[in-house]
Amino acid sequence: MAVVRDGLVLAAYRPGDDGGWEFPGGKVEPGETDEQAAVREIREELDLEIKVGESLGPGVDISPEYRLHVYLATAVGGDPVLREHSELRWFAAAELDERDWLAPDRPFVRVLRTSL
Repeated sequence: MAVVRDGLVLAAYRPGDDGGWEFPGGKVEPGETDEQAAVREIREELDLEIKVGESLGPGVDISPEYRLHVYLATAVGGDPVLREHSELRWFAAAELDERDWLAPDRPFVRVLRTSL
């Protein structure tokens, strides 16, 4: 989920050998829409309330079972709390460098660089 506040996008850093920046979010549970899952996951991961907006494009396969979908979302309440990642950061569009992001997130970084 590309959470935006004041023209900045929130990113979370996943540590480890295969680590890098990613858009926070998670899996869609049975009976949920992508949007409902995004609201729930961002609340659980970051203690942040969001309003889900438009999709940033077609999804990207991340495994045989899962496909990454990224939507724009506006932060409407709270401040992000670090729970599942090693770092959180707000990026301006000019600071979004694809090399620092996990591979599945990179196509969405390109979109955000031109739309923020």
